[in-house]
Amino acid sequence: MQTDIDPRSLIGRKAFDRQGAKIGTVDEVYLDDATGVPEWAAVRTGLFTRDAFVPLEPSEFVDGALLIPFDRTLIKDAPDFGVGRHLSPEQELQLYRHYGLDSSPSAEPGPDRDFGRLAGQEE
Repeated sequence: MQTDIDPRSLIGRKAFDRQGAKIGTVDEVYLDDATGVPEWAAVRTGLFTRDAFVPLEPSEFVDGALLIPFDRTLIKDAPDFGVGRHLSPEQELQLYRHYGLDSSPSAEPGPDRDFGRLAGQEE
């Protein structure tokens, strides 16, 4: 995904799966603490359902919408960690595995590293 996009501009945008079916609306964006790069989005999948975490890489932001290159079922079956707090290194690795994404050796968490800082929150 483009790294020059303000992650707060994703909040409230519609999200679609790889077939173009609407998944929901971006609720929150999580940044990597080490780089500040937007890494995950929490997508509200319905009025009375939970948020599903989706990877922002390899997703694309096109014409004001987030296009997620995964099937709707895989997205809705993503691990549920709740929203509004840091993702632990273990939770992030679970998400990488769920989506079949490679977490490079440089992305392996160290014992003191936090992931998933919410966009717009200052420390």
